[in-house]
Amino acid sequence: MTVSRHVEEVASPQRLRVGAGVVDFATREIEMPGARRSVRVTPKALAVLRVLARSSGAVFSRNDLLAEAWPDTMPTDDVLTQAITQLRKAFGHGDIGADEGRRYIETIAKSGYRLTVPVSVLELPALEQASVAHASLEHASPASPVSIDAPPAVHPAAASSSAPFPSKAEVAAVPGSAPAWRHAAWWAGAVLALVAIGLVSLMLVARQISGSRPAPTDAAAVVQGKPYRLVTSAAGFELSPSLSPDASRVAYSARTLHDGTPLPGPSILIQSTTDSAPQALSVPAAGERDDLPVWSPDGGRIAFARWDGAGGCRIMLAAVAVVGQSREIARCDGSELLSFDWLPDGSGLLFGTMTGSPDGAGMRVFDLATGGWRAIRYPAAAGDIDYLPKVSPDGRWIAFLRNPQLGDLWRIPFDGGEAEQLTQLGAELRGLSWTPDSQSLVYGRRIDSETRLHRLDLGTRTISDLGIEDAQMPAIARNADLIAFVHRQPQFALNRIDAVSGHRERLFASSGRDTQPVVAPDGRQLVFTSDRSGSSELWWADLERPDSLRPIPGVRPDTQQPPVWSADSRRVLISALDVHARPGIVEIEPASGAVTTLPVPAAHPLQAVYGEGDGLFVIEEEREGRTALVAYDRRWRVRGRIDGVSHVQFDAQRSRVLYTRLDGKGIWSARVDLAQPQRLSADIPSRWRYRSWALTSDGHLSYLDSDSGCRSKMTRFVIADGGLDQQDEHCLDASNRSTVNGFSGHRQDWLVSIAVDDGTDIGVMAMPDASNDDRSLIAKLLIALRRKAS
Repeated sequence: MTVSRHVEEVASPQRLRVGAGVVDFATREIEMPGARRSVRVTPKALAVLRVLARSSGAVFSRNDLLAEAWPDTMPTDDVLTQAITQLRKAFGHGDIGADEGRRYIETIAKSGYRLTVPVSVLELPALEQASVAHASLEHASPASPVSIDAPPAVHPAAASSSAPFPSKAEVAAVPGSAPAWRHAAWWAGAVLALVAIGLVSLMLVARQISGSRPAPTDAAAVVQGKPYRLVTSAAGFELSPSLSPDASRVAYSARTLHDGTPLPGPSILIQSTTDSAPQALSVPAAGERDDLPVWSPDGGRIAFARWDGAGGCRIMLAAVAVVGQSREIARCDGSELLSFDWLPDGSGLLFGTMTGSPDGAGMRVFDLATGGWRAIRYPAAAGDIDYLPKVSPDGRWIAFLRNPQLGDLWRIPFDGGEAEQLTQLGAELRGLSWTPDSQSLVYGRRIDSETRLHRLDLGTRTISDLGIEDAQMPAIARNADLIAFVHRQPQFALNRIDAVSGHRERLFASSGRDTQPVVAPDGRQLVFTSDRSGSSELWWADLERPDSLRPIPGVRPDTQQPPVWSADSRRVLISALDVHARPGIVEIEPASGAVTTLPVPAAHPLQAVYGEGDGLFVIEEEREGRTALVAYDRRWRVRGRIDGVSHVQFDAQRSRVLYTRLDGKGIWSARVDLAQPQRLSADIPSRWRYRSWALTSDGHLSYLDSDSGCRSKMTRFVIADGGLDQQDEHCLDASNRSTVNGFSGHRQDWLVSIAVDDGTDIGVMAMPDASNDDRSLIAKLLIALRRKAS
């Protein structure tokens, strides 16, 4: 077996070419030619690959692989088998196909495994090296284990190796390599791309938020450069990052061990931002979980929240230098949307709306010295949820998210006063942070099937995409230009589950995110949203003919709300985005593919459902981030209206409208003219799972939720006079979470989207210079084009 270069010649290479694929150890991703996206593998799988790649063609015994990838532990053979299976699947993505991918790693009977394809070390392209240097990550130390039972280093230092690119002979020996004419074509395309990016950049600078919603930049959507590093690699979920003021350490919430014993719930962990092993700061008792760490301005303390199984909530304070010791400073019982930040002088904490407290409306300050609360005076309507308040580093402003389910960014002066709406997004927002100069805000926004980070420049009111896929909950250091965030890249699959037997069948396998499955009343047709082709689309299939699966052209679904079938199973209503990313309601005939945009008399319609006869119910976003449910006929005459609605479904059996509200948990019912509203449930659904319920064809209401014992749990209710009566509950999947929006039921079957690959890590990167946004877009596009050509 010929090997282009032994990997061991270069210490901790960051990128390898393995056969036709490129392996990026910094992001744990394998990219194959023709694949829709790179595949992220576990740290253990990557550790196994590193050993095999050390000498391609050589046979490594199972004992050798277990010893190197799982040192100081006693793993079973199953974990190695799972790692090999995951690597083979990753190499089988794209043009080469699954069979060829499986050939990359050969099983040698009674001996072990060997890599059968050439391996060579790749340098970072020059532009990407500059990006890494700008991120100040070339000084990062080699990675250490990130949990007590985690593998040894799988995140090498981000500095590129000194090895050159493979020679022409080496490139020619690698399957799928590009001939010379493709490189010429690449340069021609790059010139055109530069011109296009320049035009896009000018449009970005010129765009003002005070007009229509800002459209996402197509160029940013195809960025493949990764200027960040993942500093955690343990299985499961690492959440809620908070950076120390000097950016040297990051605190977050995750499950871990303490004195060799697994803690009963998530605790607060601290580690350096250069991949050191984490240390447990908090030690929750049985039934408790810790979350939402926030670092004090002086770097000496961390405030966090602790919940217990009975619904109690406490705000805890811990000294960073003392492990396992914390004290209660305030109560937060019943708070569903808890959020808080430190005051600039460290004298107290600023809280957002505390939903569980009768006097918790609006933002308030908790004084650490006196234990007293002080309300901040500013205008807010009844029912407004002001979430994630963040004090600007200069101490002048408080920024926050108002009604984050369909929210926008707002700010008020630090001492209170007039509230100013900064955006008109009406979007699902996840996270908010100030830049150190107090001139910009960075936030997470769900677009299509993922959440991306965006920056709002408060001077120009322009929005730019930071070019990070699947990122949310940004946290920027107070005194340094480093940003941490939660990185999540799940894969969701459609499942048909028998409600009686629990039998589960996976539908339409793909490596993308298939979500929002909605079956027609005839029980035969299905529509769902998916990014399996590389972009978010609406797909249709006849369940009795699996080969009928196809996308519906010309429709880019707004995935905040699921599609809705007509009673005769001929048409579908869905909220979709036009070429300028403006929402509208379209009606589709899946059989013919006909798509009609409905002339809804609303600037920003969010959801539409069929009613009786020619009736339609439309949720509209209005000024200042508020919504209204409006009943129309097909001549667009108004028949009724209810303010503050977040999601609606029509109960044809009872001729009633069922809906949820922005300002609280529970479900309501009203007549078709939206008169006589009546609350049916006080707790179901929760505020964050307001789309996780559906009316099934047998007249029941099903609710998709999770708890510590079951990640995807379905509960069925009978709709009775005056309320909901629970009938039964089923655990659909004990380990994997379901999507929070869109599922359906027909007779005894549920159509549900459940994760098959999930988890989160904490990523860190240098905060991009706002003045260089346009140049960074160009650099990243060139990197993406070069990778495509190679």
